[in-house]
Amino acid sequence: MRWRFDPLSLAWATALFVVLVLLATVGARWGWVRSFLGDVLAVAWVYLVFKTFVGARVLPLALAALGVGLLVELGQYLAAAWQLHIPNRALRIVLGATADGWDVLAYAIGFAAVLLAETALRAGRPPASAPRSSTPVR
Repeated sequence: MRWRFDPLSLAWATALFVVLVLLATVGARWGWVRSFLGDVLAVAWVYLVFKTFVGARVLPLALAALGVGLLVELGQYLAAAWQLHIPNRALRIVLGATADGWDVLAYAIGFAAVLLAETALRAGRPPASAPRSSTPVR
């Protein structure tokens, strides 16, 4: 693992952030689309943020993104158990207010989606160690 900056991952993270903001605001009345799909996409967003700044294999970054989602869910559960309330409305929207098993499923689907997307992307690229042709393309 090393620190790095990947502008393509930043661009994708920014685009996905815009989608998440739209889901949280405009899509507030869309029921499960906002909540469930938002949680699926949140894991992908965290993964892309990590990928922007950390050079590591896909699996550790995807697991870290899943871990962030699970920690948020644990925080929601503990806040409810200890009867804590987040007074800031925006923070409540971002972090959520209630723990739910469906959220954990959504995070797991987001994790799987990241792995599938990265596998599909890598399948379309030649391996980094593949020899390059010395003949110019005409």
